[in-house]
Amino acid sequence: MHALNRRSFLKGALGSAAAAATIPMLDARSYARVLGANDRLRIGVAGVNGRGMSHVGAYQGMKDVELAYLIDPDKKVLERRLSDVKKKQPDCPTVCLTDVRKALEDKNLDAISTASPNHWHALMVIWSAQAGKHCYVEKPACHDVYQGQVAVAAAKKYKTVIQHGTQQRSSDGRASLMKAIQEGKFGKLKISHGLACKSRGGIGHKDFCDPPATLDWDLWRGPACLDKFHPNYVHYNWHWFWATGNGELNNQGTHQLDVARWALDPSLTAPVRVMALGGRFMWDDQGQTPNTMFGLAEFPNGQWMFFNVRNYGHKGYVAQVDNYFYFADGGKIVKGEYFPKGSTKGEKVKTDKVQITPGGAFGSFIAACRANKPEMSNADMVTSHYSCLPGHLMNISYRLGEKVPFNAKAGRFGDNKDAAEQFMALHEMMRGAAGVPEDKAQYTVGPWLSFDPKTETFTGERADEANKMLREPYREGFEPPAPDKV
Repeated sequence: MHALNRRSFLKGALGSAAAAATIPMLDARSYARVLGANDRLRIGVAGVNGRGMSHVGAYQGMKDVELAYLIDPDKKVLERRLSDVKKKQPDCPTVCLTDVRKALEDKNLDAISTASPNHWHALMVIWSAQAGKHCYVEKPACHDVYQGQVAVAAAKKYKTVIQHGTQQRSSDGRASLMKAIQEGKFGKLKISHGLACKSRGGIGHKDFCDPPATLDWDLWRGPACLDKFHPNYVHYNWHWFWATGNGELNNQGTHQLDVARWALDPSLTAPVRVMALGGRFMWDDQGQTPNTMFGLAEFPNGQWMFFNVRNYGHKGYVAQVDNYFYFADGGKIVKGEYFPKGSTKGEKVKTDKVQITPGGAFGSFIAACRANKPEMSNADMVTSHYSCLPGHLMNISYRLGEKVPFNAKAGRFGDNKDAAEQFMALHEMMRGAAGVPEDKAQYTVGPWLSFDPKTETFTGERADEANKMLREPYREGFEPPAPDKV
């Protein structure tokens, strides 16, 4: 597909719509004409398995919001979700579609809310903007850095409301803490540390086979360059394959990455260098992404972002899904308490209230759509792109990494004692409690990569390899346009 402008999008969408499968209920076009006379906000939810259920439930509970479309390439999932919707609202006019482009043809549709797999997220934002629709997009807002750049360009050009599914942005308490840290209430922030450590299991191995008869495989894979189907892709384990997901770092970790970046100096956009190391330990399975990772990003002003992933659920596993903040004077904020340097007794953090768009993640999105004011979004596309970016860069370092013995010498942190300390804590946990065998396991250690925040490209050693990974390969017909052609 060539670069899409609004006219070419509609032309292409009309062509594809003829082939888009639907489950007959009501004629969407005729219903839209009737509905256009009132003030109800009409929403289409794309990707209605898993997290999509939360989208559906949220909109069903809102006054003057109509769930106009359920969109999913799996008809079995659509039928199940429609049944759930009808139980709450027997007379609802919801129409089921397998192709989001058909919903975007509806001139009376106001917004798309997507919980599709990661590789679809940015296209949903771009196509929605080109069709003049607002978009709530689950995290991460983009599957790679290039997609994020295009989505930012689309949001700016078409001035549609984009809200990222990083719900903490819609918490006035979290916003207040971030403002206090940025303003130096606790001193100069040195390290902003995110942790996405929740217990998971391996996914085993599934043989390649024909996709289920109910699944439109061509639409499900969309931009992802996948030739063959296996059952580990649907409907969740796609997270652990690079062509469709981003691993835990930009899955659960997107929330903590967002908060980690939020706490930094607000003038910062991207880091100047990154690295990551880790591995997929103890699971002899089909997954590609690490279940253990330590990533670092240094920003232009000397502030650092650290990040931990630790998913192998062993006996005595301790979950850590949180953000910690370390200050230059030795103080820290951990689990909502401030600890002065050397103190083991924390005090509850108190901050001044900050005004955000109220209503939670979904309610604030609807409010911004009703007002037609993109600036009301609590997590707009620019913010979301920069919050996803450190995770993408860390993943690129990891994917360019080399295998080394699983021991304490694996980390390469120079004179950064804080990084060495955090890595050793992770290593001892994996070696000890998790039981990763030193003589049979290996770390993947990524290179230090330099990055230019202005051009959003890698520079210096290994830049050529790394820059190729800023943009994943895309299947024909699902390529995002260039940012200046959006």
